[in-house]
Order: sequence, then C-alpha cells, then structure tokens
Amino acid sequence: MSFLQFCRILWARRWIILAATAGCFLAALLTIQLLPTRYEAKSRVMLELLKPDPVTGQVIASNFARTYMSTQAELIRDDRVTGAVVDSLGWTNSPQLLASYNAAVPDRSMDFRRWLGQIISTNTKVTPVEGSNILEITYTGNDPQSAAAVADAVRAAYVDQSVAFKRESAGGTANWFDTQLVKLRGQLTTAEARKTAFEKANNVVIQDDNTDTESNRLKALASSAGTVPLVTPAAAPPPSANAAALAQLDARIVSESQALGPNHPTIQDMKRQRTALAQTVAQERTAAPTINTGPSIAGQVAAQTSKVIGQRNKVEEARRLGADVAVLRDQYVKTAARAADLRQQAESNDSGLTLLGSAVTPESPSFPNVPLILVGSFLFGLALGVLSAIITEMLSRRVRGVEDLAATGAPVIIVVGGQGEQDKTSKPSLMQRLRLRSPEMA
Repeated sequence: MSFLQFCRILWARRWIILAATAGCFLAALLTIQLLPTRYEAKSRVMLELLKPDPVTGQVIASNFARTYMSTQAELIRDDRVTGAVVDSLGWTNSPQLLASYNAAVPDRSMDFRRWLGQIISTNTKVTPVEGSNILEITYTGNDPQSAAAVADAVRAAYVDQSVAFKRESAGGTANWFDTQLVKLRGQLTTAEARKTAFEKANNVVIQDDNTDTESNRLKALASSAGTVPLVTPAAAPPPSANAAALAQLDARIVSESQALGPNHPTIQDMKRQRTALAQTVAQERTAAPTINTGPSIAGQVAAQTSKVIGQRNKVEEARRLGADVAVLRDQYVKTAARAADLRQQAESNDSGLTLLGSAVTPESPSFPNVPLILVGSFLFGLALGVLSAIITEMLSRRVRGVEDLAATGAPVIIVVGGQGEQDKTSKPSLMQRLRLRSPEMA
C-alpha cells in the first residue's frame, strides 16, 4: 500500500477518525470531572549524619549513610509514627471516617486507629533529596490545607518517635548494665573480703604496687648491707661521719644501678669510692672499743630472707586474690561509667534531626493531571480512529484510484477525470488526487 493509498483511505474514512478522537476527548473530560482531586504537600527534615551525638560522640559512617536514610524512610511510615499522627489530628473522633471504616472493614479485623494509620502510610511517600542528607516527606490528600497539615504532623511525629526510640534503646541497655553492676558489686565485695581475711589469717599484707611488706623489708636490709651492725640504743656509740657517708653511698649505688645498670662508668666509680670508704670505716671499727652489739646486718638479712622464702606461697596466693580484686574493680568502674552514659542518653531530647520549614499549601492539584489527560486522550483517540478506519477499509475494500486497480492486476486503458486540455500537462493537487473517484476503464 502506497502512501497515497493510505491517505485516500484516511480521507474517505475521516468521519470515523473524527468520531473516535472526539469520543476519547469527551471521555477524558468526563473522567476529569469524576476523578477525585488530589493535592501533594511536602515537608523536609535534615538528618545530622556528620554531627557527632552530643552524649556518645558517635558519627554515622559515610558508607552506611544511604542505608541509614532508607531505614529512616521506612520508620516514617511505621505504625507508631502514623498512629501518633492519627492521635494528633484527632481523626478517631471523626464520624465520617468511622463510617468509612465500618464500610471498609465490616469484620473489624483491624482496629480503627490502625486502619487510619494505614491510610496515612499509603498516602505518604518519603524520598531522599539527591546529593544531600535531607528527607522529603510527601503526603497526598483530597484537600490542600489538610495535606499540608498531615505532612507537618507526620514530620513532627517522626521527630518525637526518633527521640522515643533512642530513649527506649538507651534505657533498655542501661537497665542491663545496672544489673551487671549489681553483680559486679557483689563479686567485688566478696573478693575484697576474701583477700582481707587471707591477709589477716596469714599475716601477709600486699601493697598497692603488688608487693608485700616482708619483701620490702628484705630489700631495705639488703640495700644497707655492709654498714655498721645494729646496736642497742643504750650501748651503741654515735655513728661516725664515714659510716654515714658509706650508708648514703650504698643507697645511691642501689638506686642508680637500677637506672644506669651495674656496668655504667658512674656506678663503677662509685663502687671504687665505696671500697676506699669501707676500708676507712673498718679501720675505725677496729680501733673502737668492744661494745655489746646486737645482731649484724648480714644476720638480719639472712633471717629476713628465710622468712620471705617461708611465706612465698602465701604471698603468691595473696597476690592472686589482689589481682582478682583489681580486675573486678576495673570492670566495675567501666560498667558504672557506661551505665551513666546510657542513663544520660536516655534522658536526652536530641533527635539528630533538623526541621526545614513547614509544608506549603499546594495551589494546584497533582492529580488528575488535566493537560496530560487531554493530550493523551486526543492522541489515543486519533490512533484509535486511524486503526478503526484501516480495519473498516480492509473489511470493505473499494477502488479509490488507479493504484488500487494496479494492485488487482486488472489492465487500465484510460482514466477519465474532470481535467481540461490545459491541465493535461500540469500535476494534479493533493486534494484532487484524494478526491479522485473510481476510474472508468475503456
């Protein structure tokens, strides 16, 4: 079929095309009148993803930001949020909504408040603004004022529920930590009592640096080895200056050896000084008269060493008990600090959200889209009319030009038209060619 044949068919069946186009257009107008008008109101809230939590100091990682925003979008449409919106708007007191509920849910399988919440959830759309941490809450309603009010109510309920969620989570965790704190307190008290009883029963005292008093006494005696023997206060002569200097030098050697090492030049020099000074003190003791002395330093060191060795097992047990107390005390302090942080978080009113203005009352409806429906109906009617014209022509085919006869294989001898001699050399216009009737063959 050539283009000219196609155009002849459309021109011959133009009334079918016009009727179909006009019918679809009128149907579109009627549909626009019958469809309920819908308005969209938008309200925005910004998620403070980059701002640390004022209590915990935590910041949401950037790779979890999209997941977090998707989660928040689902929470906005949750029953707890929509139920709070229903309560704030007072919809449960509306007789019209109650009548609609009775007609929609005759078996009462869903309570009235939840049914209203489902309506809000269905008409609410939450989308993140591209390239930002802003959520846009869109509510679609039959009235522009009510749509804006519901959009703001949804946002307010979402902020309140976000605070409630954080409080409930922190409060529940804090209660668990409080329970653990009570257990740790009891275990710490028991451990401390066990350690104290063991020390009293065995005459062993462990210092804060995890050393016992007997070992410290042995170190003191060992550090003063080589000095004059201990004497009773009544018989002991006053110590000489050389003996006192020797004792001070010994103390310095012991203390600095721990820091510098025994082979340090300074230590070696101090040892040479001690040797010379010790000889002088020994000469003074030889020249001094014999007096009634007490036990020597070496004897005291030997006795103290035996005592420390004898109670080594007891000291180790006391240290183990002290380590248990230290571990429990550290756990108790950390648990108490964590419980305090959670309690503070449970009392916080920070939601981590920033409200970005109120919803603007829409001036024009978002549905039905009148220009789109009219243009669509016109194009659809035009296409339907063309299709109907072609089908009608195929069912009742007619000869409308020479081309139609050529398609049948019949010979065309002459075409009789209304053209004069002056028109034989001129090309007929398109309208003339379209209006050309069935030719007469000679």
